[in-house]
Amino acid sequence: MKIAMIGTGYVGLVSGVCFSDFGHDIVCVDKDPRKIEMLERGEVPIFEPGLDRLMAKNVEAGRLTFTRDLKAAITGADAVFIAVGTPTRRGDGHADLTYVMAAAEEIAKAADHYMVIVTKSTVPVGTNRKVAEVVRAANPELDFDVASNPEFLREGAAIDDFMKPDRVVVGVQTDRAAKVMEEIYRPLYLRDFPIVTTDLESAEMIKYAANAFLATKITFINEIAALCEKVGADVKMVSKGMGMDGRIGNKFLHAGPGYGGSCFPKDTKALARIGQEHAVPMQITEAVIKVNEEVKRRMIDKLRDLCGGSFNGKTIAVLGVTFKPNTDDMRDAPSLTIVPALVGGGAKVRVTDPQGRHEGEALLPGVIWEPDPYAAAAHADLLVILTEWNEFRALDLARIANGMSTRRMADLRNIYSAEDAAEAGFDAYDSIGRQGHGTDLSA
Repeated sequence: MKIAMIGTGYVGLVSGVCFSDFGHDIVCVDKDPRKIEMLERGEVPIFEPGLDRLMAKNVEAGRLTFTRDLKAAITGADAVFIAVGTPTRRGDGHADLTYVMAAAEEIAKAADHYMVIVTKSTVPVGTNRKVAEVVRAANPELDFDVASNPEFLREGAAIDDFMKPDRVVVGVQTDRAAKVMEEIYRPLYLRDFPIVTTDLESAEMIKYAANAFLATKITFINEIAALCEKVGADVKMVSKGMGMDGRIGNKFLHAGPGYGGSCFPKDTKALARIGQEHAVPMQITEAVIKVNEEVKRRMIDKLRDLCGGSFNGKTIAVLGVTFKPNTDDMRDAPSLTIVPALVGGGAKVRVTDPQGRHEGEALLPGVIWEPDPYAAAAHADLLVILTEWNEFRALDLARIANGMSTRRMADLRNIYSAEDAAEAGFDAYDSIGRQGHGTDLSA
């Protein structure tokens, strides 16, 4: 099949590359000439493990091309996917649909044959019907269907998630559209991956409900972690015991400095806004948003306590600034709350991250970028583990401690234990929700 993918951001590029690997003829469209030039040179503008190789393979096979010419891209296309950004709208928390509707109008004006216009972007309930209205207004004679096909890609594991999904959700209004979508996902049908075909509104809601629920699990365990610190329990053991219950499951029960990224902050805010607009307040989701911000602020208090009550004049090494490992994405990362508080408090902050510098230099002014954890920690007063990159899981802690001015560690991802820190020579250690929280190891 021929498919046009409008937008070469994270979702659009990963989806386009993976669809081409299914054997479809894919044209990825973007208005940004710099992006298209990069892609035509074989350069990937985002960091996603394995994406560069898969892209090169399908470009070489002639199944994947890039262009700024939308009209040429949709000529003869069976389906056109809209995969543009839907950022949180300033002022009201709703998803900004400006780019989605602009893409729909452009598609309509350029189209001259039947196609399925598929919304891949995360959009509020009712958006696909509005897309249909925009298309009809721009081109009343066009024969088309709309479909909702939300993505469920985890950054850092997106290719596996696309090729071996927990489920594919497709919202349609007609059998004709359903057959086109079935053909697009035929390789997954043949391998018996679950395909949920439903109405437009249900498909749109599934995406928001799923992300809000996962954000709730993260926030719940972070609240439990705070209580564990007060009562002497270990949140890692609590999570393990909870996760063994099949009704709960063990995923998204890892205590940390709060969720971030491209999806959870934006989608929880949008769901809360949708609830308000329909007079059905999403009270749990609203509480999750509030508590997640409090969790990030609580991390700042932890670090201040380890610095003796003030950041002023201290040198602090921060390991990891992306919102999670295996991505260069900084959107709503906890580091964007925590690091500015350190700098604003008078600290000299040294930062290292395997992929974070590309975006982080503009987002974290006033920090010093170092090539590795050992350089970052040299002569530091405090070591902070903020993102659980594999590179930080097997550090020579004794080497780090020996090079520090004062040997204090804040492990905000619970990678190490108080015993590990003590054995390496640290004098003070703190973690999240664990025994040894706030421990003075020198005592």
